[in-house]
Amino acid sequence: MENLSPEAFVLGMSALAASCIGIAAAGVGIGQSMIGAKAVEGVARQPEAGGDILKTMVVGQAIAETTGIFCFIIAMGLVFINPLVGLLP
Repeated sequence: MENLSPEAFVLGMSALAASCIGIAAAGVGIGQSMIGAKAVEGVARQPEAGGDILKTMVVGQAIAETTGIFCFIIAMGLVFINPLVGLLP
């Protein structure tokens, strides 16, 4: 552990953070599938409300997807741009 350079430590921690953000993105996928499943259930129970349910589902999907996009942007920044290396002494 004493041979570890600060740059290697920051790069390792950035990779770890990026992988944790990947797990968060998997949660986004699970949440979106639950939104879709509940919308299908709602349309099956009340076919006449299908249009309203579809509108609500699309808004929910868009809100859930923004979290996934933010996770992707942060992970790519940590892995490829890595602004933390410049802060090292």
